[in-house]
Parts: sequence; structure tokens; C-alpha cells
Amino acid sequence: MSARMSTIAGAALALCLAVPAQADEPTADTVVARVNDTEITLGHMIIVAQRLPEQFQQLPDEQLFDGILDQLVEQTALADTAGEPDRRTRILLETTQRELIANSLLSRTADAALDDEALEAAYAARYLDAEPEQEFSAAHILVETEELAEELRAELAEGADFAELAQEHSQDPGSAAEGGNLGWFGPGMMVEPFEQAVMDLEPGEVSDPVETQFGWHLIRLDETRDAEVPELDAVRDELTREVREQAVFAHIQEVREAADIELMVEGIDRGLFRDPSLLDD
Repeated sequence: MSARMSTIAGAALALCLAVPAQADEPTADTVVARVNDTEITLGHMIIVAQRLPEQFQQLPDEQLFDGILDQLVEQTALADTAGEPDRRTRILLETTQRELIANSLLSRTADAALDDEALEAAYAARYLDAEPEQEFSAAHILVETEELAEELRAELAEGADFAELAQEHSQDPGSAAEGGNLGWFGPGMMVEPFEQAVMDLEPGEVSDPVETQFGWHLIRLDETRDAEVPELDAVRDELTREVREQAVFAHIQEVREAADIELMVEGIDRGLFRDPSLLDD
């Protein structure tokens, strides 16, 4: 090797040795502060940040980082001087720990249950394998008293026009202008007495007076049809909630059945849980 090449190689080696090795990436266990003998980690900061109200989440990273760290330092210093927690604090810690662990477990259970196969099965059970839901096209006349509803019912029996009576007498301004027409609706969209009356009618029939919290109705059923089956994407959010809720409910039932549970409440006043003075030392 020439003297010139040796010099270049030596300089390159020196340059490489001068560059420090890159530190490991921070993790949740990375210590960001120490108060007395208590360590504060990046994980502690993440938990605090996740629980902050939305307006604080919008702060710049540096400002929010410093604020959270300062809060944790103060809390840790205060906790170190507090001594043994009193009864109220001990019970709060125990209850909070149980709640956090249980909620974390149920969240993981719900996440594990949710996949494309589960969503497709829920979609099939709701819309493909079940009997199609009925939809109804109906009109009504809403009045204040049963007596007036009976009078209008008699006029209809004598050949009066339903739409004209609705326009003249109905107290439902939205439908009265349309001759009482309510358009198409499905199960659960009307109050129970009204819906039941509609389901009991044949197309073209007019009901006897039906009372709801809005007054007295005369209802004419015009048509029925099978509800259209929605696309999966249109109901994905609803089915996602359903799959998660069912998984959580099933897991809770399984855990309860497997647990050795003994209730010891005989003779305890059911109102004592409202007495916070029992938590005093």
C-alpha cells in the first residue's frame, strides 16, 4: 500500500471510530426521571397523555412532554412524603386496579374476536339467513280525542276521502299536508302501539282508533315490502359493535361460571354503600 493510500485508510478508520454507536430506541421502560428512588418512565408519560382531555392533546409535543413530566415529578415527590395510604385511598387503589385489569382484558377479548370471518358470519346471520324484515307504507290522521277519531272513522266507512280528512283534521303537520302519508318505515321506527296496529292491518285497511302519547290515530296501511338487504360495508360499524359486545358478554359469563363466588350480604343494609363516612379511618 502506498503512503498516500495508507494515510487515506487511516483517516477513514479514525472517522468511523469517532462516530458514536447509535443508542437503542427508547421504549416504555426508558427512564426519563428519577425522584428519590422512584423511576419515572416513558411508559408512565404515555399513560398520562392518553388520559388527557382533547384540548391538551393539541399542544406542541415539547410543551406537552415537559408538562406531563413535571406533573409526574411533582406527584412522585408528593407520594414519597405521604406515608402509608389511608383506608379510602387503599380501597380506591384496589378498586381502580381491578377495573383497569378487567377493562384491559375485555378490550383484548373484543379485539381478538373481531376479524373478517366474524363480521361476515354476523352479517349472514342478521341479513342473509334470517327472514327479511317487513317495511310498511302507511298514512294516518292524528287527533286529540277518541271521540273525534271515531267520528272520522265513521266518515271513512261512508266513503270519505282519507287524504282530505287528514289535511283537514290531522294534528301531525308533517304528514297532514301529504294527506297523512308517512312514507316507508320499518320495525322500531314508530312507537309500539302504532307499529303493532300497522302490523295487524292488511293493505287498504284502516285501523280503529289507536292511542299513543301523541294522541289518537286512524291508520291506513297502503303497502308492505321486504326490506332491502344492505351491503356489508354499510352496516360494518354496527356489526363490529355487535361482534365485540357478544365476545365480551360471552367471556364474562364464562369467567363467572368458572369462578368460586360466594355472596355474604345477609343482614347488611342495602343502603350502606351510600355512606362515605365508612371509608374514614
